[in-house]
Amino acid sequence: MLELKGVSKQVGDDIHVADVSLALERGTLNVLLGPTLAGKTSLMRLMAGLDRPTRGQVWFDGSNVTGVPVQKRHIAMVYQQFINYPMLTVYQNIASPMKLSGADRATIDREVRQAAELLKLTPYLDRTPLSLSGGQQQRTALARAIVKKAGLVLLDEPLANLDYKLREELRTELPKIFAESGAIFVYATTEPSEALLLGGNTATLSEGRITQFGPTIEVFRRPADLITAQTFSDPPLNILSITKRGPNFTLDRSGQPLGLPVGLSGLADGRYTAGFRPHHLVARRPGPDAAAFQATAFVTEFNGSESFVHLDFAGERWVMIAPGIHDHQIGDPIEVFLDPRHIMIFDATGQAVGGHARAGATADAPAVNIRAG
Repeated sequence: MLELKGVSKQVGDDIHVADVSLALERGTLNVLLGPTLAGKTSLMRLMAGLDRPTRGQVWFDGSNVTGVPVQKRHIAMVYQQFINYPMLTVYQNIASPMKLSGADRATIDREVRQAAELLKLTPYLDRTPLSLSGGQQQRTALARAIVKKAGLVLLDEPLANLDYKLREELRTELPKIFAESGAIFVYATTEPSEALLLGGNTATLSEGRITQFGPTIEVFRRPADLITAQTFSDPPLNILSITKRGPNFTLDRSGQPLGLPVGLSGLADGRYTAGFRPHHLVARRPGPDAAAFQATAFVTEFNGSESFVHLDFAGERWVMIAPGIHDHQIGDPIEVFLDPRHIMIFDATGQAVGGHARAGATADAPAVNIRAG
C-alpha cells in the first residue's frame, strides 16, 4: 500500500500540493484527474521520491519512505515527454530494467517480446529510438515500464502523443496489465473521458488539493462538491443560480420556476447553485417533468458525429452535446430541455446537497465513449 499522510509541498510562496492524505492499495488503478497546474505531476513526484514533502509523510508497504530517493524505490515512471537511451536499440531499452535486476536471458527475451507485441513495436526492436516517430518512442518507454514489474507505476499523461486508435487500445489494455502485476498504478490525466475509460479509482485535484477520491464512476455520478463536478465535466459543467422559497425554486436571472427532484423539500430557503452536464441538455422534451429553456445559439463546434452547441440563456453560457451535425447560426432561438433528475444542487459553500440532486445522474449515467464528463 502507498500512503500519503498530510502531505504538502511548498516552493517559496507557491503551494504545489496541499495537505493530501491518500491510501492506494496494491493491484489497483488510480487516476489523478485535474486541469493543468492542478498538482498532478507534483503529487506524483512526491510519490516517487523525486521531491521531498514540505510537511507530511509518505509510506510504502508499512515503511516510512519520506525522503528516500527514487533510486532506492522499486518504481517505474513514464511521462508525456518520453525518455529513452538514445544509443541503445529498442530491444535494449525495454530490457534495461530487467538486466539491472539480474534476470536471466530467456526471461528477458520473453518479457521484452511480449511487451513489444502489445505495443506494436516488434518491427522496430533493432532500431535506435532516434530513428522512430514520437509515438513509437513513447511506446518504447511504456514497454520498459511494463517489464520492470515495479511495485509502483506512475504514468503522467503517457498517451497524449499517441494516435487515436493506439491510445484507445492502450486505455483498455493497460489497466489489465498492471492489475495482474499487483502494482499500484497511478495515471494522471486532464481528460474526464480518459478517467471513465480507465475506470478504477479517481482522485480529482484542484489547486493542489484532492477534492474527492473513490471509485471512478461514483466520483463521476456523485460529486461531493461543485469543484469536483466541474473537474469531472468536459465540456464544462453548465450552472445556474437558483433560489428556494418554501416549496418553490426559481432561476435568479429570469425568475423562471424550476422543477427539481423529489427529496429537496427539507432544504433551507436561500440561494443555491444548480449544475448539469452538457449531454443532459437536449433538444427534445425527454418527459413531462422536463424543464424548458428558451436559449439562443452562440457558436457550434463539430466533433465527429456530435455537435457542441454553445448557448446563451439569460446571460449564462451553456453547452449542449447533440448527436449528429447541427449547423445553428449565431442568434438562432433554440428551445432546450432538462430532466430534473440530472440536476445537481450545491449550497453556498459549494457542497452537494440533496439525494437525487447529489447523484446528478440516475438511470442513464453516460457510457464512457462520450466526451462530456
